[in-house]
Amino acid sequence: MKFCCFALAFMLCFPVDSQAADVSKPDKHVGNYRRGRALFAQRGCAACHAVDGKTVSLGPDLTKPEKPLTRQEFLESINEPSKQIKKGYEAYSILLESGKVLTGRITNQTDDAVTVLIPDHQLVEEQTIPRDEIEELVKQSVSVMPKGLLKGVPESQVSDLLAYLASVGDPKMTAPPRVTIPAKQPGVMREPEDADSTFYSPEESMKRIHLAPGYRLELVAAEPMIEEPVLCVWDGNARMYVAEMRTYMQDADGVDQDLPRSRVSMLEDTDGDGRMDKVSRFIDNMVLPRMILPFDDRIIVNETYTEDYYSYRDTNGDGVADEKILLYPGGKAGGNLEHQNSALTWGIDNWIYSARLGSQRHRFRNGKWESERIYGDHGQWGLAMDDVGRFFLSAAGGEKPAYGFQQLPQYGRLNLPGELEPNFEAVYPIVKMVDVQGGLGRVDKERGGLNRFTGCAGQSIYRGDQMPDDFKGDYILPEPVGRLVRRAKVTQIDGKTMLSNAYENSEFIASTDKNFRPLWSATGPDGCLYIVDMYRGIIQEGNWTRKGSYLRGVIDKEGFAKNIGRGRIYRVVHETTNRQPPPKLLGMTTAQLVEELSHSNGWRRDTAQKLIVLRSDKSVVPALEQLVKTGDYPLGRLHALWTLDGLEATTKVLILTALGDSDSRVKQAAMRLSEPLLADDADLVKYVADAGYDDDIGVVVQAVNSLRYAKSDLGRQLISEFAAAYAENDLVLVSSQASLRYREGGNQPVFANLDAKTLEQMKQGYQTYTLLCIRCHGHDGKGAISSDGLQLAPSLAKSPRLLATPELPARILLHGLKGPIEGKKYPGLMESMQRQDDAWIASALTYVRKSFGNNGSAVTVEDVALVRSMTQDRDQPYTIEELADFLPITLDVMKTWKLSASHGGEHVGAAIDGNSNTRYSTNESMKPGMWFSFDMQQPYNVTSILLDTQKSKGDYPRGYTVSISDDGKTWSEPIIEGKATTAITDLPFPKGVSTRFVKIEQTGQHGLFWSIHELKVYGKPTE
Repeated sequence: MKFCCFALAFMLCFPVDSQAADVSKPDKHVGNYRRGRALFAQRGCAACHAVDGKTVSLGPDLTKPEKPLTRQEFLESINEPSKQIKKGYEAYSILLESGKVLTGRITNQTDDAVTVLIPDHQLVEEQTIPRDEIEELVKQSVSVMPKGLLKGVPESQVSDLLAYLASVGDPKMTAPPRVTIPAKQPGVMREPEDADSTFYSPEESMKRIHLAPGYRLELVAAEPMIEEPVLCVWDGNARMYVAEMRTYMQDADGVDQDLPRSRVSMLEDTDGDGRMDKVSRFIDNMVLPRMILPFDDRIIVNETYTEDYYSYRDTNGDGVADEKILLYPGGKAGGNLEHQNSALTWGIDNWIYSARLGSQRHRFRNGKWESERIYGDHGQWGLAMDDVGRFFLSAAGGEKPAYGFQQLPQYGRLNLPGELEPNFEAVYPIVKMVDVQGGLGRVDKERGGLNRFTGCAGQSIYRGDQMPDDFKGDYILPEPVGRLVRRAKVTQIDGKTMLSNAYENSEFIASTDKNFRPLWSATGPDGCLYIVDMYRGIIQEGNWTRKGSYLRGVIDKEGFAKNIGRGRIYRVVHETTNRQPPPKLLGMTTAQLVEELSHSNGWRRDTAQKLIVLRSDKSVVPALEQLVKTGDYPLGRLHALWTLDGLEATTKVLILTALGDSDSRVKQAAMRLSEPLLADDADLVKYVADAGYDDDIGVVVQAVNSLRYAKSDLGRQLISEFAAAYAENDLVLVSSQASLRYREGGNQPVFANLDAKTLEQMKQGYQTYTLLCIRCHGHDGKGAISSDGLQLAPSLAKSPRLLATPELPARILLHGLKGPIEGKKYPGLMESMQRQDDAWIASALTYVRKSFGNNGSAVTVEDVALVRSMTQDRDQPYTIEELADFLPITLDVMKTWKLSASHGGEHVGAAIDGNSNTRYSTNESMKPGMWFSFDMQQPYNVTSILLDTQKSKGDYPRGYTVSISDDGKTWSEPIIEGKATTAITDLPFPKGVSTRFVKIEQTGQHGLFWSIHELKVYGKPTE
């Protein structure tokens, strides 16, 4: 049995009775136990000391103290470990008959053998030695732990270590119960039934719409008041604005669809009975209006085929807009109308977002429209936002019911494995149907209904106060193709947001009326849930209903094309609902709006905040500050913080107050608000970091994300410490790597392709790095600096050896590296890790290739096994000269080469320009026979070629061959053949190949282009 351990000279270990400290006295410096746990691992203590009460270890078990120690006694026990050595943990020297001497701790003795734990350089090895091989056993009078190990360790770290050791033995320090997906409820439990395409009145249709027990629908509006509604929103006085796409698919061919015949209508309930009874055509003669965002008395509207945002206002009170002002000239928008932008939303941070979270966000401040780039994902129709401003996307085109919700879009795109419960995509309609774009493959063969999400759209998070408490924060997703509405639970499990169906193999709302087409949901001013039903036959745009298509055949057979010109809006209520008259916020004073920030209905909080910010009324700043400090309702304190930010009245004092708030959501907001200040305020950086050590992983992740804006070594060090303290957490791991790779002005990292296997490799690799590698390579991978200013190891950041094909770093890790590197000498050598198994080495390499600003490919167990097999006879470390064959040829040299291609030849230089954002591309779909070649101007011993297309992830070659030539005219038979499956295509050459010309031929068929963002060639000139 072996387990890792640092060389004893570098170990910071503790005698048994050091684990408990007298931390109850006020004069004691109490550290942070989570940081202490990380330091305990980083300094190798865990290798020699058990902390689980079970493991047999070289040093004493720290969960079993003999007595508590004062801080001074604690320090003395480490610096002078030989003063008192616990019985059973004495060191023995064992002289063998062979003359060899071993030193370690005896764990077991019998008449026949002695079992001993022996420090073996960076390992502790357990050996059982037969008695007849032992000449003499001698007990030593000194501890195996050297003296003075705390010398140079900062006082704060000593306190952190002490706090951790105290927590290890404290029975009160138990892990909180693990959060799990909530138990499922019974939903609409009906088998799908046959139905025709008959149009029903609203009342008759409602009889065919079934809801989970305890819920019912109320009709809010219907034709002829509205026609073809696609969304609804409300202004501050609870007047509803409805976008009506009156030209959408009025026949199966979409004739005249783009004519300006659509409108935005304003609906009012004048008698308070909950049913709209007055309609005004607020804006008429529009081209398919698709986004509406009420400001104050101004309504922001966007039409299809443009990114222009106009402000409309009714200045004379007749319900019709008579003022139109261009706020944002976004220009023309191309593409199919179903794939254009949607869901303009005022975020809690006072930025304006839309479903294109990977494009821009906007802000209306001091009467001016501002925009900035963000790096999230793109959605399709709809954008849900929860209480803290996190967004949820969906995409019908990609059949993706929910994604993009792990972090805010300004931090980058992040989708994690397991964020949707298994089988979440399956749906449970109650009507048999086959009118689905995907054809019969999307129809359940047994039940006859839709088998998975395909038309998902118009999602929302319920944030009202008229449903049961367990409904709050739930994800509501209409599915118009399936004629149903999903309710999903949103659960935070170890910081990761996870979605699960609230119902057991059933849905929240489902209908047997084939014209029921729910495609929008929202929380209303009255705190209830609203559903927009376009109520029509055809729900797919004409691009997918052309004559001869599968879908067109179904449409013609069912007679769906005639079902047009209608639409309904429903209110969903529960048997406990006690609906109150909606508010009229526009007429309230700003002071009254401050009170609304603490309302239980999220719509009212959002609207009050928006109105205060738009008014720019700073007279309420003192009231808002007081609300932050003393407000009873956490969400009220949260909105007060963001409202102050919208008024440009945020102060450092206020941020520090909020960092100390008892509610994790308020803490996270304070961290976000600190971001613009961090680059110039090291003290604030430390305050944010201190506040980040929280039992709520959401706070930890927010601290990690925010600290990237410190843009300093201190910030990066603190991020690394978080990663160490929460090394077992997926979200902390990937967020830490994103923040460490952050560079202002550059693209945010994308973690969308970290599958479960790679994540596990990263976690295992991180543990290896912090246990073993961090000593020499440092927390940031740039090389640790000794107390006398000596760099202990070369930097791993952007290291050409590390980021070469996996073969090179695998060779180094298996056999070590010695001698100068790029002309610089380092103390000692990189030792062989050959004793470790292939999975250990693959994980370690995967971690460092994806950390410290690196974006290398993962290393597989198979990669390491192959190198181990090829080099099994090697018994010496490599020199840098021996590895030259495996290093990439520099860009300076490659730019002297001549490149050519069968297609897109004018862009071949982009493959070797060192910019991953540019690319060579065929500019047409992949087909066999396409080729890319290069003349290296002289013969090279080539070991490998790497094609990187990560910025166009699907553009890798579906098949390939590689041929070589000495003259560029006569080509060899393919020396490499294969099929690529990922955005990194590694083409290892047979051993001993020397050539001047190389030709890569694309042999597969695919609708995407073939692209090369970065071409790397490994080898050296032929001698």
